[in-house]
Amino acid sequence: MLKLYVDQTFLSPYALAAFVSLTEKGLPFELLTRDLDGGEQFDPAYRAQSLTARVPMLVDGDFHLSESSAIIEYLEEAYPETARVLPKDLKQRARARQLQAWLRSDLLPLRDARTTATVFGFKAAEPLSPAAQAAADKLVSVAEAVVPADGGNLFGDWCVADAELALLLRRLTQDELPLRLAAYADIQWQRPSFAAWLARQPR
Repeated sequence: MLKLYVDQTFLSPYALAAFVSLTEKGLPFELLTRDLDGGEQFDPAYRAQSLTARVPMLVDGDFHLSESSAIIEYLEEAYPETARVLPKDLKQRARARQLQAWLRSDLLPLRDARTTATVFGFKAAEPLSPAAQAAADKLVSVAEAVVPADGGNLFGDWCVADAELALLLRRLTQDELPLRLAAYADIQWQRPSFAAWLARQPR
């Protein structure tokens, strides 16, 4: 059976992406946690396996892989008979990867101001600084360009980029989002794979 290591607080957006991908693909896996605040990710045995001493980490037999984007692509190629979590079409798949890479590497002022503790309801949303507001405006502009007019999935069939975009959009309050984008994020939030992640968060 596959194993997936995530943070014990279930706040990591990258761990969420790997968890959602495994769940959507219907692959059975054992879920294990690391106490990041307690430094368990730096345990010598874990570090030796993950290379980066981070979560998520996937274990498939004697193969260990960290970094969620690598995990997602590995699952697509290693288990092609399961449901896809990236678009089948080459150009759409490239666009999905572009969005994922951008969401992970840009918008830092917004991600710092509204952490996933805010997204998941553990912390109140603070007013945005000018830099965070500029990042929020950039996020909204890109999202309006890629989310279909009917509010459906980005590429017709659902893909993990939908989950990652929705998570970033949820860093903004309902009042800060155009109605179409708020509705899109809410629909993504209601997927069973998202609900399964939320149910594991300590309350």
